[in-house]
Amino acid sequence: MLDPGTGTSGVPAAAGGRIGVLLVNLGTPDGTGYWPVRRYLAEFLWDRRVIETARLPWWLILHGLVLPRRPFRSGRAYAKIWDRERNESPIKTITREQCDGIAEALERFTELHIDWAMRYGSPSMEERILALTEAGCDRILLFPLYPQYSATSTASVQDKAFDVLKGMRLQPAIRTVPAFYDHPLYIEATCANLKCHLDSLAWEAEVVLVSFHGLPKRNIELGDPYLEQCYRTLKLMKGRMGPDGDKLEVVFQSRFGREEWLQPYAEARVRELARSGARNVVVVAPGFVADCLETLEELSIGLQEVFEEEGGENFSTVPCLNYSEGARCLFAALIQSELAGWLRE
Repeated sequence: MLDPGTGTSGVPAAAGGRIGVLLVNLGTPDGTGYWPVRRYLAEFLWDRRVIETARLPWWLILHGLVLPRRPFRSGRAYAKIWDRERNESPIKTITREQCDGIAEALERFTELHIDWAMRYGSPSMEERILALTEAGCDRILLFPLYPQYSATSTASVQDKAFDVLKGMRLQPAIRTVPAFYDHPLYIEATCANLKCHLDSLAWEAEVVLVSFHGLPKRNIELGDPYLEQCYRTLKLMKGRMGPDGDKLEVVFQSRFGREEWLQPYAEARVRELARSGARNVVVVAPGFVADCLETLEELSIGLQEVFEEEGGENFSTVPCLNYSEGARCLFAALIQSELAGWLRE
């Protein structure tokens, strides 16, 4: 994170006229114990965008059934991937590194002040938006780090930003980065990352599962464009991957609750593949730009265990874009595009 008194190139901040860029990812608890995980889950699961149901019944379910129990299970999952040296989740480390990389890539724009936050947990969006304004930023570009738009993710970030602005007397001007599910640099970086991973394996993948975070089917029926954008990403990836494109097929992970979610479910498809004789499977998760609990534990550990239990032999998960050169070029290009008319060339 940059010092609030300096810009991306170390130039002292002016009294005004600065431009803030705030990268926002999903979030993480501050520890793997019961109470840190419970606080995180309470914030996440109480978000109206995440759980779209009547508040009173859901409050009773959340506090009576979910929060007393789920932090134990989630805490064990976080413990498997926790960076004990830094005492933080990988998503926090990676998002910080992405912020630093973008600041370096755009250091010629001395009016920029680039920072990062988490939608849930710390550093909070409120904390970092206020820090940007205190550093002299009268304009802020909000950058939700979700390639595909969903009301549960992108809209939630934007809701939170405007909730913060509601409490400010002097509000900065706000722009937001739109979903980039079909941006050429996103497809190029994602496919280059996948090709590099496939080439590094000592075996040949028979199937490449393209896994996106699941959503209740009802969300799509209500007008969420997420499913359409996921399939658009898949189609573009298939076209760019050449002969390997025929191996790609979509699945959806991270189902929660009892209602029907987007299908095919990742775990069910992995079981089906192993039982039908598939021995070599790769999973790539283009809906995540930073490795997190869902990719490092649910996919890399959980799905591999399922695959091997059912007789599969070789299973591998492609790392997310993280702080790769492809990610850096993509993010820098998106920021410059959305700041047109604000940046001084």
